[in-house]
Amino acid sequence: MKKFLDTDHPWFRPLWMRILFTAIPAGWGVLEFATGSPFWGTIFLGLAAYAAYGFFFDFNPDRAKQPPPDEPPQP
Repeated sequence: MKKFLDTDHPWFRPLWMRILFTAIPAGWGVLEFATGSPFWGTIFLGLAAYAAYGFFFDFNPDRAKQPPPDEPPQP
């Protein structure tokens, strides 16, 4: 079964990428609250909290999957 947010993907190894994918939904949630949409604000802030937990508390860079080695094309 696939996870909702695959924190083991090698794309998320750089710290700046994890910060970006946490800050975007957090900012959008704040924007939704500021414009008077508390339902969507709660959804996006919940997503940001889920991402923050997965990327900063449960993240292990050694566990991240390594990309497969380049293989020559098969004839």
